[in-house]
Amino acid sequence: MQYWLMKSEPDEVSIDDLAAAKTVPWFGVRNYQARNFMRDAMRIGDLAFFYHSGCAEPGIAGICEVCSEPYPDETQFSPASPYFDPKSEVANPRWLLRDVRFAHKTRYVPLSELRIHPELANMRLLARGNRLSITPVSAEEWAFITKILMGL
Repeated sequence: MQYWLMKSEPDEVSIDDLAAAKTVPWFGVRNYQARNFMRDAMRIGDLAFFYHSGCAEPGIAGICEVCSEPYPDETQFSPASPYFDPKSEVANPRWLLRDVRFAHKTRYVPLSELRIHPELANMRLLARGNRLSITPVSAEEWAFITKILMGL
């Protein structure tokens, strides 16, 4: 099993939206490295921290589980979508997604709280200039953050 951190703007899809829907497609990824993580490295059953970004106080809001193989992100073909990519072809889609399933809503752990722990100093989320919407999380980082989420 691998672990991930997946960012979503809460006004687009929040942890509460995921809890209500149970499963959502992780659409709108338009970065090749993040796409490659989804396409090549993620596996069904992998767990991810559901991270609220693009908000007043970004942070971890819950946990989700990868529950599908990669498939084409239909938003790339829709001119009405903010994720439209005119260079992507239906026969050779540029952008893929995976479905994620709600696992748990957790206490909210803001980015500022994550930054204070030396155990997380090498976490990709905390790297200067990191803007990837999907990043791997090491088993050690996952275990440490899980303890934070449980209040230990």
